Amino acid sequence: MPPLPSVLGTRRALTDPSGDAAPDHSGAFDPALDDAELRTARAASAQGRRQAARSLLRHTGDDWDRRGHRLTVLAREPYAAAWARDWLQADPGSADAAALYALALVRHALRGKEDPGRAREACADAAALAPADPTPWLGLLRLARSLGPEREVLAAFAELRRRHPEHHHAHHLLLARLAERPAGGRAPEDHEVYDRAELAAAEAPADSPLAVLPLVAYAERYRVLAATGLAPADPAASGHWSGPRARRLLRTCFDWWLEWEHDEHPRRHIDLNHLAFALSSAGRPAEAAVLFRRIGPHATRAPWSYAHRDPRAAFHEARTRALGH
Repeated sequence: MPPLPSVLGTRRALTDPSGDAAPDHSGAFDPALDDAELRTARAASAQGRRQAARSLLRHTGDDWDRRGHRLTVLAREPYAAAWARDWLQADPGSADAAALYALALVRHALRGKEDPGRAREACADAAALAPADPTPWLGLLRLARSLGPEREVLAAFAELRRRHPEHHHAHHLLLARLAERPAGGRAPEDHEVYDRAELAAAEAPADSPLAVLPLVAYAERYRVLAATGLAPADPAASGHWSGPRARRLLRTCFDWWLEWEHDEHPRRHIDLNHLAFALSSAGRPAEAAVLFRRIGPHATRAPWSYAHRDPRAAFHEARTRALGH
């Protein structure tokens, strides 16, 4: 494959689909979502009581999606890098400390406050301590997605997928990067990111949340089109979800959710927000209303922030249209 081009000069000119903004613990846009144990451990750590977070990570075990979610959220906190460094100095063999330190440095690097090379080294050190853990590779994928060449993106994703084929966060990051590739003369509904997402969904088990990936791909492609002026800032006015392929995927993904909804997946509210965004944008408020009720207070910045919109206003506007209040 040819290298991925830079869009609008730099990839940072595009809305960051990772939602890597300042922490917001007010409810909506809290990256912890509905993980009450994580919120409790984070609050205790902010007060200097770090044992709760250590215990949380120890008991998370090899639930890789949950481990990645929890470590990513803890790494967002201002104290995370310093605490993880002290923890690692006291316990050099701790895979939890190494992973937290690595992800904290990745966050700083993505915000321009750390050398990406140091963050990569920390991820490599964490991977060496826990060879089966995909989480250090998640850190490398996050770096590559925003700052690295295509070969780094694909290499990190391959390592992640080898350790956990259904890694939720990894698939979202890959689709976000692939969506930035030019269409190459293809028809609007034939972009390669849609093919990749449908293939991943088809290869996953029937009850896997990767079934929603095709709609995630549509949202990511809309993000790119809107950022480059090829789609209007109002997703409902874009016509992006009105084609036959988009309508088919909307029906398939919504039906999948009705049948297979899992209350235990740590990132399920991200899928719910993508489904609600797509159905709202397609002018299907009755179906969107069901999702908004399930989302409750757990709105996510992506995809409501796409096209440089205020995510809070965009979410509330769509929810009001769907619920009628």
